[in-house]
Amino acid sequence: MDVNQLQRGWYKYLTTLFKEGILDDQYKQLQQLQDESTPNFVLEVVSLFFDDSQKIIYELERALSQPLVDYKVIDAYVHQLKGSSSSVGAYKVKEVCVKFRESCENQNKEGCTIAMQNLKHEFSRVKHNLQYLFELEQQILSAGGSIPTIML
Repeated sequence: MDVNQLQRGWYKYLTTLFKEGILDDQYKQLQQLQDESTPNFVLEVVSLFFDDSQKIIYELERALSQPLVDYKVIDAYVHQLKGSSSSVGAYKVKEVCVKFRESCENQNKEGCTIAMQNLKHEFSRVKHNLQYLFELEQQILSAGGSIPTIML
């Protein structure tokens, strides 16, 4: 596959992520911070997001499994995850966090449990999609091309 085809495939895939609401404009802003002096900036920031989010999800599951649920602790973790997902443009993860926090405010364990399932699903989805996008970027770079500028 030639570089132009790879770049078109990357652009089409990225466009789909925006159309499906998986990513939002914050991801575009993140990419604008990347340049020749920081060529792996987005990958590094998103990788940190993945690592931190997995730890938070683990802690949330642990907190929800307690006989006496501490909704303030859960809310603090969800608030942290909402902020980090917002900063990388993981729109659907952020939206689930908003609903999760509503369930925490209402001390609704069933609502929190459902939100937890949705959170795990949306996190897995954004992680899979961004990992694939990064693989496409590596293919483009290996073929001697450059990553196109986002103009969505």
